[in-house]
Amino acid sequence: MSKRLQVIGDSKGLIIDQPLLDLLGITSETELDIKTDGQCLIVTPIERERRRTGRVAKVQAQARIPPRNAGTFRRIAK
Repeated sequence: MSKRLQVIGDSKGLIIDQPLLDLLGITSETELDIKTDGQCLIVTPIERERRRTGRVAKVQAQARIPPRNAGTFRRIAK
């Protein structure tokens, strides 16, 4: 796929086609991490909820927290 930057106001932007966004699970609400290796631009969706849920489960397992309290800890983590 080949793309060119498009003028958006005083800036330039890259328009990403919807099928590609759908494939990656990116919406207008998705926070993106943008990096470069000096030659390439690397755009990665930040999956906050998955990481947060994983951390809560890990802490719950380590502390042997009863499952009935899991929802409380998820709300605290947010």
